Amino acid sequence: MASRSCANFLHLASGNLLDIPQTPRGLPRVMTVPGIISDMDSCSSNDGDSDVASSGCRERKIIVANMLPLHAKRDGETSKWHFSWDEDSLLLHLKDGFSPETEVVFVGSLKVDIDVNEQEEVAQKLLEDFNCVPTFLPHDLQKKFYLGFCKQHLWPLFHYMLPMCPDHGDRFDRILWQAYVSANKIFADKVMEVINPDDDYVWIHDYHLMVLPTFLRKHLNRIKLGFFLHSPFPSSEIYRTLPVRDEILRGLLNCDLIGFHTFDYARHFLSCCSRMLGLDYESKRGHIGLDYFGRTVFIKILPVGVHMGRLESVLNLSSTAARVKEIQKQFEGKKLILGIDDMDIFKGISLKLLAVEQLLQQHPDLQGKIVLVQIVNPARGFGKDVQEAKKETYMTAKKINEVYGSPNYQPVILIDRPVPRYEKSAYYALAECCIVNAVRDGMNLVPYKYIVCRQGTPGMDEALGVKPEYPRTSMLVVSEFIGCSPSLSGAIRVNPWDIDAVAEALNTAITMPESEKQLRHEKHYRYVSTHDVAYWARSFVMDLDRACQDHYSKRCWGIGLGLSFRVVSLSPSFRRLAIDHICSAYRRTNRRAIFLDYDGTLVPEASIIKTPSPEVISIIKTLCDDPKNTVFIVSGRGRASLSDWLAPCEKLGIAAEHGYFIRWSKDSEWETSPVGADLEWKKIVEPVMSLYREATDGSSIETKESGLVWHHLDADPDFGSCQAKELLDHLESVLANEPAVVHRGQHIVEVKPQGVSKGLVAEKVLSRMVNGGKPPDFVMCVGDDKSDEDMFQSILTSVSNPSLPVAPEIFACTVGRKPSKARYYLDDTADVLKLLKGLATATISKPRCLPEIKVSFESNA
Repeated sequence: MASRSCANFLHLASGNLLDIPQTPRGLPRVMTVPGIISDMDSCSSNDGDSDVASSGCRERKIIVANMLPLHAKRDGETSKWHFSWDEDSLLLHLKDGFSPETEVVFVGSLKVDIDVNEQEEVAQKLLEDFNCVPTFLPHDLQKKFYLGFCKQHLWPLFHYMLPMCPDHGDRFDRILWQAYVSANKIFADKVMEVINPDDDYVWIHDYHLMVLPTFLRKHLNRIKLGFFLHSPFPSSEIYRTLPVRDEILRGLLNCDLIGFHTFDYARHFLSCCSRMLGLDYESKRGHIGLDYFGRTVFIKILPVGVHMGRLESVLNLSSTAARVKEIQKQFEGKKLILGIDDMDIFKGISLKLLAVEQLLQQHPDLQGKIVLVQIVNPARGFGKDVQEAKKETYMTAKKINEVYGSPNYQPVILIDRPVPRYEKSAYYALAECCIVNAVRDGMNLVPYKYIVCRQGTPGMDEALGVKPEYPRTSMLVVSEFIGCSPSLSGAIRVNPWDIDAVAEALNTAITMPESEKQLRHEKHYRYVSTHDVAYWARSFVMDLDRACQDHYSKRCWGIGLGLSFRVVSLSPSFRRLAIDHICSAYRRTNRRAIFLDYDGTLVPEASIIKTPSPEVISIIKTLCDDPKNTVFIVSGRGRASLSDWLAPCEKLGIAAEHGYFIRWSKDSEWETSPVGADLEWKKIVEPVMSLYREATDGSSIETKESGLVWHHLDADPDFGSCQAKELLDHLESVLANEPAVVHRGQHIVEVKPQGVSKGLVAEKVLSRMVNGGKPPDFVMCVGDDKSDEDMFQSILTSVSNPSLPVAPEIFACTVGRKPSKARYYLDDTADVLKLLKGLATATISKPRCLPEIKVSFESNA
């Protein structure tokens, strides 16, 4: 769905929608050429082909996220700002995955508002002391961007919550969307201030900045750009309800590498790309890639890990040991079940409490013996839904304690205050079981932290009074709807909505034999300790480096306005076919061979009307009537329709059904390929295709004289593609010993005789011209799909034959900018028609057959 945006949405921030101050110029810029400091404003006109040479700086990673990994505090006496690292920040931890020589620059917002007159001084201080670049979003913009669009629209949608009515989520607000775009533009400006485009890698984090890649790719076509989504990505049925769905998808596709925690999230993203943008993906040597205008956008699937050193260092603190002893005394003789969650509607806290209530009801013997300690982290939002979730949680806990508690026993203890890291670690270390019951969560590292703390450290062992060789145990009950669930194969997975099943899972966890708990713990600890945050970061940047390897081996240029901007990346030798260039060659040659595909070349692929227009007939007739020309239409269509539609062109050669039938002119007989005389295999293929047609709504079968085609253009994109793969395998299996080949094309699976191809048609025509004493000195071939690639390859091979007296001029041209064996491209069928008009105008035979033709000549690009 197209957005009602400005003509150039990239400059939205400078409009009247929001009062955004100009980006301060206090930060030093990176000199990409000695003595020359690039001005950011000039970058907007950069077409990407003029990137300057590297300055030879050491490797740098620019980490971009909504918030910087910093704490900020104003001194009460001096009123000066003091900053320190947030030691618990994932952004800070991921540095462990980089080499020691790597410089890391952070770009993001601060958690506090800085006065405008202090911003330049603070920015300079943060850059010098912490290598951080603050964005300083205006307060109103920050509110609309983060609390508005991010938290009211994206966060609920990505967690499968739709605004079905005003009381159930907020409806889409375009003002908030504009704030989101404006904020992303400011982030882009800040990145441009410090980036060295030839050497630096940019890694963007999370859903707050999903259109940022478009701004950066527009400034620098060859930027090395990665993105990791830390939240779920919803299924296409949910995502497609977002009015700005295409803009966000295209934003992500402007990256080189996109990371997800699980295959489910990646699969949903790929499905959205297929259904909404028509993009297909394929797996190459274990790496999933999307072809996006000649660029391969790679998909990375790897859950984030924890920082082992940080967790272990907290376990060794004296404050942790002291708190452990206090908790041990408080819950002596009881089994501790632990939950640690943010207060929001997706964490399933009330469902967890209901499961505990059910557990106590079904197993009265556990009353007085188990305690659920639920630590509630402060809410990140302040909406009505958060208040309702909090109210329900307190009411449920109160009810359970009233029914099953006693003066000396409370089965549910809610800790609703900021809990320091050491205290959480103490609870982790003592809990018999940890339960994460979220109804939807991107990753959730609570289970990983629990496992590490249960493994313990020498300091913790001393506090607990256990020997180092003492067997370690842990038990996890985790929702199947959280990102870490697939990696925890020893956990008890539950559907959080099934209260009975969760209650039974808790009972199983606390009554399980110690030996089995130990085996499950060992398995989990082995995974968590080897797949820590450093491993995750190292793996991501390695894949990002691999994804960017061919940046400078291709020509790049940008197309599209606003948030539809993307980069076309093609071979350096691949260029637009200029009409004046080919017409010049056409005029000075006398023995010309012209090969034209039909669908997608002379007639638009998407057109309902497949018959050629009178203009197309007139142009082709003029080209055919020139005695210097041998013109052929080479198509996969049947001979009946082609001969009927092209009847006015009496001297036109036609190759139907990929060359199974060939006719040299209207007066000649159809020749049938001798290699495909045996078509008995059609009796095998037809019932198989019929089976898939009946099973796939929207599919159809096209019967040709020489073959059969199964079409799935009108079927569900995902199901049709899946069925096409199955049909391909099925047919290849049953036709293993038959003289037929199975080919999968765009929305089709086709079976045709062996030894029949468009390439063989081109070889046959060129060979006949040579044998007739008229070796070609001009060869042009135009087509749009994979079957035409055979023709391109064939003419390149045939004309290199040493028997030719002079090498002809070759113009192999594909329709559309895409990877091809052809050296030239034209954008669409309208360009093809323009080209043929130019050739028809240049011909010397019967120009009066043409209507008045106006051709705009362009230089060779």
